Amino acid sequence: MAAATHGALVDMRGVTKRYGGVTALDGVDFTVNAGEAVCLAGENGSGKSTLIKILSGVEQPTAGTISINGTKRTNLNPRVSAAAGVMVIFQDFSLFPNMSVAENIAFSTQLGENRRLFDRGHARRLAQSVLERIGVDIALDARVESLPVAHKQLVAICRALASEARLIIMDEPTTALTEREVRSLLAIIRRLKEEGVAVLFVSHKLAEVLEVCEKVFVLRNGKKVAEGPATEFDAASLTRHMTGRDVPEAPPSAVTEGSKTLLEVEHLSKDGAFDDVSFALKAGEVLGVSGLLGSGRTSLAKALFGLVAPDSGAIRLDGEAFALGDPIAAASAGIGYVPEDRLTEGLFLTQSIARNIAVGRLDAHERRGFLDLGALMAEANDWLTRLKVKAPDPQAPVRSLSGGNQQRVALARWLSRAPRVLVLNGPSVGVDVGSKADIHDIIRDLARSGIGVIVISDDLPELLATCHRILVMKAGRVVDEIAGNSVTEDELAHRLAS
Repeated sequence: MAAATHGALVDMRGVTKRYGGVTALDGVDFTVNAGEAVCLAGENGSGKSTLIKILSGVEQPTAGTISINGTKRTNLNPRVSAAAGVMVIFQDFSLFPNMSVAENIAFSTQLGENRRLFDRGHARRLAQSVLERIGVDIALDARVESLPVAHKQLVAICRALASEARLIIMDEPTTALTEREVRSLLAIIRRLKEEGVAVLFVSHKLAEVLEVCEKVFVLRNGKKVAEGPATEFDAASLTRHMTGRDVPEAPPSAVTEGSKTLLEVEHLSKDGAFDDVSFALKAGEVLGVSGLLGSGRTSLAKALFGLVAPDSGAIRLDGEAFALGDPIAAASAGIGYVPEDRLTEGLFLTQSIARNIAVGRLDAHERRGFLDLGALMAEANDWLTRLKVKAPDPQAPVRSLSGGNQQRVALARWLSRAPRVLVLNGPSVGVDVGSKADIHDIIRDLARSGIGVIVISDDLPELLATCHRILVMKAGRVVDEIAGNSVTEDELAHRLAS
């Protein structure tokens, strides 16, 4: 299809949003043209989510005007916004897991047409047409809950297209995708742009964003601080605009000559997950473990902490073996684990920030059968200071923090236990660029203090910035070992995919 004629699709002028005494957006002008991909960049708390909520009709602006398709929209609500062609694909995709691919794609459209009964034949025809439109093949009758993450995302895109989307807002679209799946998604976005569909891209992965977007729009503290063609930005300048400072990534310092071996993993196997994995970790070393989705890296991470019970093999810390498949035994031996999904596995969201840190040290503050709450909270507050957690009130629920600060709280809980080895599964998933650099600094500081760190990640810049060695996994086996300072990002990507 020939590219559509470009023109102003969305035009926001002087948009301000206040919540009580807090200004989330301050006089923001924002424009998206038809067939254009725009990067909306900013740290957590910069106002990105507020802008999206206003554009999609979830929130009303305190001041300013919004025009969509040349028509000024007052009292915008989600139904009116969707009818105008503005569709949001959230990180969880908001699909019906127990329904088929065809039903998920067509449901909103048939609901909008006020049909009394769901027309399955129409749903299949509509779903097939939009799948063909973006050039992908997914079984129409497959239940969405059975699909891999990448296919769920494609179903969400197809649902938006079935509803005649003119602007698709994608919130962190590549967080859970492999390198190959990201390439496929970016190709689909290019095809949509050729058809005149605009895309608003919100992502912390700056290289991917700059590759597909024509324009960059940066918010900081609720204000627009930069806007221009993507060709005028690189990762360093974009980071500087987002944070207001330079955020250099220093390479990891060398492991001290003669450092003792802390951890030994010997012939670890788990049927269907990983096979005959062996490696050693020295004091002060950061070891990366990477691989495509399904490579076994996450199962291995969980096995090191006892959350997955291997069928065979051994793990030794300081030469002493401990029981496999037993998290208490692993923690007692001196292994800590920060999971990839901090929201469901790593934090008690309704509990206070201080309590989330203190829960790892309750036994150390027991006095004659009672907890010394004063000492417990003092220690927690000390960790908040040491890890620079931005928490105005340590007694506030941990869910009130940004992703980067939540991750620091999860780290603090384990660091308070003085682990010998710390396993970090996706240490910077879903955090902004400033917090990501800070977390990398923390990892390097931990290594310098003599802790052995294992970083499980498919974020290639992260691996190269923090790791001394990188193990590559494929189909459950370690197939390559790479010195972190010996490869470029492109070379590492090739070795992961080959």
